Amino acid sequence: MSVRVSLVAAARSSSLLGERFDDDRPLDEAGWHAVQFAAPALIPLGAAELRYCSPTARSRATGEALGFAPLVQPALRDCDMGRWRGCTLSDVTAREPAAVNAWLTDPRSAPHGGEPLLAFISRIGGWLDTRPACDGAIVAVAEPAVVRAALVYALNAPPSTYWNVDVRPLSTITLTGLPRRWSLRLET
Repeated sequence: MSVRVSLVAAARSSSLLGERFDDDRPLDEAGWHAVQFAAPALIPLGAAELRYCSPTARSRATGEALGFAPLVQPALRDCDMGRWRGCTLSDVTAREPAAVNAWLTDPRSAPHGGEPLLAFISRIGGWLDTRPACDGAIVAVAEPAVVRAALVYALNAPPSTYWNVDVRPLSTITLTGLPRRWSLRLET
């Protein structure tokens, strides 16, 4: 028995340059329009036996707009960015360049006082590994960072790979397998 987990990146809540660490702003107008545009391709995922979302406002709104009626999963929350929460990367880089460099190069560091990247990837992997193996389908709407962490975990890639994965709003990946034995499934 295996399980299929489709992860949908939440629609946007700001422009890319306006993205903030651990952001919990609701969908912006462009995000709502993007959900409407992507809905025909994504709505079929709602047939999954289990439907989840991360606790952020934009993840919940994306899941609801797609008709998933998702159950909030606290384990799917974004990385805890400590005192950097609510700041942009450029804001933090201007104030703490050495701390940003440490965060980007050492997956065990947490100069912001929050969660190290390695712990974040492990937490998301723990959530994946506890999904019921029921030969069924699961869909989860989550922040792009959560989708990146899940992919790094599933492929057993080095943590530094996290920085090389670009997850766009409303993009989808599908993982199939069992705990600690995941495969990436590319749909056509």
